[in-house]
Amino acid sequence: MSRIFLRNGAATILKNHLPHSVKFCRKPLKATQIRHLSLTPCMEKLVSFKLSDIGEGIREVTVKEWFVKVGDTVEQFDNLCEVQSDKASVTITSRYDGKIVKLHHPVDDIALVGKPLLDFEVEEEGDSESSDSESSSDADSNSIKKMSAQSASGKVASDEDVARHITLATPAVRRLAMENKVDLSMVSGTGRQGRVLKGDVLEYLGQLPAGTNVPHPTIAKLETQSDEKRKSAVADRVEQLKGVPKAMLKSMSETLKIPHFAYSDEIDMTKLMDFRYQLQPVASERGISKLTFMPFCIKAASIALLKYPILNSSLNVEKEEVIYKAAHNISVAIDTPQGLVVPNVKNCEIKNILEIAKDLNGLIERGRNGALTPKDFADGTFSLSNIGVVGGTYTHPCIMAPQVAIGAMGRTKAVPRFNEKYEVVKAYVMNVSWCADHRIIDGVTMAKFSNLWKQYLENPALFLLN
Repeated sequence: MSRIFLRNGAATILKNHLPHSVKFCRKPLKATQIRHLSLTPCMEKLVSFKLSDIGEGIREVTVKEWFVKVGDTVEQFDNLCEVQSDKASVTITSRYDGKIVKLHHPVDDIALVGKPLLDFEVEEEGDSESSDSESSSDADSNSIKKMSAQSASGKVASDEDVARHITLATPAVRRLAMENKVDLSMVSGTGRQGRVLKGDVLEYLGQLPAGTNVPHPTIAKLETQSDEKRKSAVADRVEQLKGVPKAMLKSMSETLKIPHFAYSDEIDMTKLMDFRYQLQPVASERGISKLTFMPFCIKAASIALLKYPILNSSLNVEKEEVIYKAAHNISVAIDTPQGLVVPNVKNCEIKNILEIAKDLNGLIERGRNGALTPKDFADGTFSLSNIGVVGGTYTHPCIMAPQVAIGAMGRTKAVPRFNEKYEVVKAYVMNVSWCADHRIIDGVTMAKFSNLWKQYLENPALFLLN
């Protein structure tokens, strides 16, 4: 049990302010004993500043930088720290005037929403909003009771007294208003229960833009109307998958069950550009209006598949068997109004470049007209895709099950290169990306296939041998 020794009537003064467990004695005290008596801790207020909800379902953030340290004195709206969520960076500002006594998290630590970020030591007048609300409400209630008593005794309070006593504000806000000669009854409070906040006074003085502290009711109403209008104008749309998108859903779901590996290289297309230019008149005579690089790529792939037939196969996982395909039915990705489709050119191993070009143009025309048939998609054994017509260089194409390999060519572009004499010359280079099923194909096999394919494209005269 605690005992306090005070002289004369001092015990009577403190009796109503200390716990009942404290006993008072009138025994005389020495000066040294009186000197050690201090009630200062009773006046201190320790406030925990908690991390509020910053929206979008974020429950935790990383503290990236502190702008304050223990012992610093800050005011409302001062920057405290910067936190990083998985969506954006946010600067946290102070809601109190006070002294920093503790930082709960070091830099790069995880802070949880609703948990303390740091602790403030504030005076009674700088307490938290909730404490201020209670203390000010008590004070206002006492003031109202006092006015009621005065009215009952015949004393009529003036309008100035009523406004002064009923306006909810903390002592710090009242001091700010007094220093700037602002009548708080003229300031619109945006705090809880109409409380006038420091930001409201600063807005009234024109030192802050309107709505900086808390949106005024008129602004909130306009924002609500804007949100309602936006929601009514833009609504979510639900569309059932069908046609090509539905087929892509099924095929890509099966594709991603395959363990892929990738291999990339670049091809010098300079000689092939001249070779294609020389063949264009002959192609036109045979009814081929447009001769692109793709027929050359298809034929080169077919020639390389003859030497590396494992890339023109399919895998039976249940029986653990590899099925080598005799025909080279090379699938080609075509962009159509219905979406990206992958029909195939049949029996490329027995066709020359112009025959492949004619079949390919027919597939493209039927695809654009929506006239492709199931036969055009059946029995594909190997795939090529030309992303260069859209843009880009390297990619990571997905294998079309039950096939085991696919290639994607990028855009052909002019770049500087060294010739045999180490002279800088202009060259046309195309990038290629291959993906293969790593369950039955290794990287060496894919690289050798790519090198042979590259050899024919960089030396198109070799096509005459096939």
